[in-house]
Amino acid sequence: MKNIGIDVKPPTKSCNDRFCPFHGSLSIRGRVLEGKAVSIKAKDMATVEREYLHYIKKYMKYEKRRSRIHAHLPPCLEVNDGDSAKIAECRPLAKTLSFVVVERLGK
Repeated sequence: MKNIGIDVKPPTKSCNDRFCPFHGSLSIRGRVLEGKAVSIKAKDMATVEREYLHYIKKYMKYEKRRSRIHAHLPPCLEVNDGDSAKIAECRPLAKTLSFVVVERLGK
């Protein structure tokens, strides 16, 4: 298992996925985000939703916003619907897939 450059707990299982940052050749770069895994229906992919506050200058108030990010899910990580997950940016793996799940944070 290799060091991916961020402080995360490594998985206990091993896998043969070439897009796994721990066991494959995928390198991590850019942003590291946290969110809630809302859908794990696609093969090797998770949809992670993150909520954030956006400031409206005219009304001097904040509004809640949310965005959904598609992330590759390696087989060595056990993430279920509703779990909190940490995702990291990588090179584009598909048209809408530029992130990879690196850690399961819990419910």
